[in-house]
Amino acid sequence: MHIKLGIAERIAEVEDDLLRLSHEIHANPEQGFEEVKAAAWLTDLLAGVGFSVEVGVCDLSTAFVASYGSGPLQVAFVAEYDALPGIGHACGHNVIAALSTGAAIAAARVADEAGLTVKVIGTPAQELGGGKILMMQRGAFDGVHAAMMAHPAPLDVADVTTLAMSHFDVEYTGRESHASMFPENGLNALDGMTVAQTAIGLLRQQMRATDRVHGVIRHGGDAPHVTPHHITAEYMIRAQNLAELEQLEPRVHNCFQAGALASGTTVKIDRYHPAYAELRQDQALLALYRENAAANGRAFPHLDPELVRRAAGATDMGNVSHAIPSLHPAIGLDSFPAVPHQADFAAFGNTPVADRAILQGAAALAGTAVDAATAADLRTRLLASAYTAQTAV
Repeated sequence: MHIKLGIAERIAEVEDDLLRLSHEIHANPEQGFEEVKAAAWLTDLLAGVGFSVEVGVCDLSTAFVASYGSGPLQVAFVAEYDALPGIGHACGHNVIAALSTGAAIAAARVADEAGLTVKVIGTPAQELGGGKILMMQRGAFDGVHAAMMAHPAPLDVADVTTLAMSHFDVEYTGRESHASMFPENGLNALDGMTVAQTAIGLLRQQMRATDRVHGVIRHGGDAPHVTPHHITAEYMIRAQNLAELEQLEPRVHNCFQAGALASGTTVKIDRYHPAYAELRQDQALLALYRENAAANGRAFPHLDPELVRRAAGATDMGNVSHAIPSLHPAIGLDSFPAVPHQADFAAFGNTPVADRAILQGAAALAGTAVDAATAADLRTRLLASAYTAQTAV
């Protein structure tokens, strides 16, 4: 299609800027809601190529919305740029940031001809904060008809699976005592946590194969001869979808309550953010992405569907996908056996393979947006689905 001829040309023009952006973010990992450098680099690049940029949107200092064009169909390329505690960009968000930015810049070249308004929505704290959910609730996605991004993985997978997930703090409070002189005066908060972990282990016998419960103890006591009286932990619960998560979550919370009852302590459970929803990719957009990815040199290996189902994380892009037609394929870095959230995976995010994924993925997403804008039936359906914050998950 002649309208797409400018995409490859535009990506070639900004190639050095995109790869520099990815490498800088990779070398300077910042955790959720603290992505000051990454947000500045992204918005500076977008402003420099003609996008209008709003920074600090939705009362989030590292969130932004950049826009180009005035066509009726609004397509948002979603950027993530937060890192993981301790292991940096082991989920490849530097690649996502550069890829989405490149796709938007390329699509902007043909925005007027395709009848598009092109946006980059910069979303902080995907890992541990639910930035997209907050931005949806506060209006950053209002008017968007389609949302797109691609996520690094060991291999290219079009129709990826993610799980619904809730994320929360657990705090046990007991009473300190000398553990040898007067142990009977203490209320052992660590005992409460131990009982809870045992109860969760037993609950797994009755959990679905797609359910997950996992966590870490953040503080386990102060000294071996002082009864542990203040224990903190961080946990996640995952299920195949929000409905199953709602069934599982109270059962897991009851395990923590059982620990408090057995140890005579009190327990407090606080959510980090609203639950992440399972991903629902728009199948028409996904079919267009497959074609554009193949045309730009990407290949989708045949994989056992069970393996794809098992390799399921969670993302707040799931919440976006419940409200807006969305695209969220995986783009491969040839990293296997290293997988996301391993330190070894972080090393693959700053390689020629990752650079190629950025350029090819950007072209594929931009081409998908143009195809969606020029396919009459799909364009009509998308135009009828403009998002407003009242429909947020």
